[in-house]
Amino acid sequence: MTRPEAVRFLRTESTMAYPDGRLLALREGAMHVLAPDGWTRLRANRPPGTTWLSREEAEDWCEREGWDLGLLDRVPAGGPV
Repeated sequence: MTRPEAVRFLRTESTMAYPDGRLLALREGAMHVLAPDGWTRLRANRPPGTTWLSREEAEDWCEREGWDLGLLDRVPAGGPV
């Protein structure tokens, strides 16, 4: 049995539009942001002001914001943009 790919979660700084920040995920060196249509790949490296989250903290963020927890298991793999 192989282990699933490691995913690290981050949260952006609070803004007026996103008081609880936005959820980011880093997998295989590729950064993604959680958007209304699912995970969207970002071209940039880690945005300034982000903080690392544990999986449990990412789950709490999803629950507060009303997102499906299953999305945390569906972060796309890295690759060319």
